[in-house]
Amino acid sequence: MNHQSLSAFIWSVADLLRGDYKQSEYGKVILPFTVLRRLDCVLESTKETVLAEHTNKLKAGINPEPFLLRKAGQSFYNISPLDMKKLMGDQDHIRENLFAYIQGFSAAVRDIFERFDFYTQVERLAKAGLLYQVTERFAHVDLHPDQVSNSQMGLVFEELIRKFAEISNETAGEHFTPREVIRLMVNLLFIEDDDVLAKPGVVRAIYDPTAGTGGMLSVAGEYLHEHNPDARLTMFGQELNPESYAICKADMLIKGQDVANIAFGNTFSDDGTCTRNSTICCPIRRLAWSGKKLKRQYARNMKPKATMAVSAPACRVYRMVRYYSCCI
Repeated sequence: MNHQSLSAFIWSVADLLRGDYKQSEYGKVILPFTVLRRLDCVLESTKETVLAEHTNKLKAGINPEPFLLRKAGQSFYNISPLDMKKLMGDQDHIRENLFAYIQGFSAAVRDIFERFDFYTQVERLAKAGLLYQVTERFAHVDLHPDQVSNSQMGLVFEELIRKFAEISNETAGEHFTPREVIRLMVNLLFIEDDDVLAKPGVVRAIYDPTAGTGGMLSVAGEYLHEHNPDARLTMFGQELNPESYAICKADMLIKGQDVANIAFGNTFSDDGTCTRNSTICCPIRRLAWSGKKLKRQYARNMKPKATMAVSAPACRVYRMVRYYSCCI
């Protein structure tokens, strides 16, 4: 199943929401449930091993977290005995069990669902008598990495966001940049360093100040891996939209990136990278320039300040400067 067919299948959940939700609100349910199912599938193969390790380490009085991460083989884990399929076994307590399942995730994942305001949607679905039906529909979607690659999953998220933007009368570009445009930008970004990137052990860092769902970071990682599988790319980003930030963070988690490098907030007024070893970068977007207040914030933030050098001499920071006001 290609990403468009998969996206359409997932979006069919909207049929259950019709009447109780406005069309513009469908994404508030569909996006976080898609992320939840993806994380659920990623952890499926190591679930029992992680639970056994958690029990053993608690009995020994040892902090279990580093051991759980190792057993999960990911940068996140879940210590709840439940998963989405097991949630289907108790219809009367679906709300309580779903909350317990979410709380079983590591802190970074819980933050993702808080950004989605997922708990509010669970309560609303429960009151409408839809929670079990929606959860059941997603429990039967196979989003395991063996079936849906990270690249395909990114396209699925973008297609869902596009649908969400269309019925919300929003511009999809506020949340993500089309992949064909991203590939062009990444090619231009790396083109002068093709020879250097081919060297063994090369280290690179990339920063996207308007990260959206993380498409730019993901494509840059794929580009570098294709040219040099031994190269290492550290990703930094910041995003203002809570839903886009949550999707970006989930994607980075699954790819093993340090999600502490993905900041939430306005890059102009609350630079989330100012304390890190990276070059200060100014994103320029047509939509971001509206209002005198933001212009004042930009002017204040752009006052001369020390620009930190990257500590590792072999590491170069690539800066994504987005010119959305230009016609492509």
